[in-house]
Amino acid sequence: MSASAKEPRWERRKQDRPQELLAAALQLFVERGYAATRLEDVAAQAGVSKGTLYLYFDSKESLFKSVVRAHMLPLLDEAEARVDSHDGHTADLLRELILGWWQGACRSGLKGIAKLMLAESGNFPELARFYHEEITSRGDATLVRVLERGMARGEFRPLDAHALKKVIAAPIMMLMLWDQSLAPCAIAPIDSDAYLASLIDLCVHGLKA
Repeated sequence: MSASAKEPRWERRKQDRPQELLAAALQLFVERGYAATRLEDVAAQAGVSKGTLYLYFDSKESLFKSVVRAHMLPLLDEAEARVDSHDGHTADLLRELILGWWQGACRSGLKGIAKLMLAESGNFPELARFYHEEITSRGDATLVRVLERGMARGEFRPLDAHALKKVIAAPIMMLMLWDQSLAPCAIAPIDSDAYLASLIDLCVHGLKA
């Protein structure tokens, strides 16, 4: 095979490498925790040398932040775009937001990240600050926008949107943690569809003007 024929394959492989490292890092961070995960183990999991990993990430902290950004920012972009484009009743928007967040969590690795942040934030406050500034605060702001939209349109009764955002988000977080931590040892499993339907019903009727 000629050198020119080989080059596109090499370029594709090189371009794929950061994503392979991020996938390996997510798996190990969730399985072992932040402190116990070593960069050489991430490199081995991805099938590269530790030196190769350092070509893309200069520290474990930068690797962790890249993992979070790669998996979380697309979900936040998606949620904000949904709010921007919605022109119907706000209750329908809230329903779409909750279901979209869960579906995104199932496909993106967010459930594992939620478990990881809960376990590690006390030991690594700098990571907790990063997560709050780039992820949590942005998700909170989106939910506040939805609640204030419903109130401004007379669809929701006047309430404290900033307090409510955590009340609505907490059951979703609980479902993620259940799936990652308690589900394997539970006698009775949680039906996520029924759980979310109940949450949405409770929110919509509690907010209704």
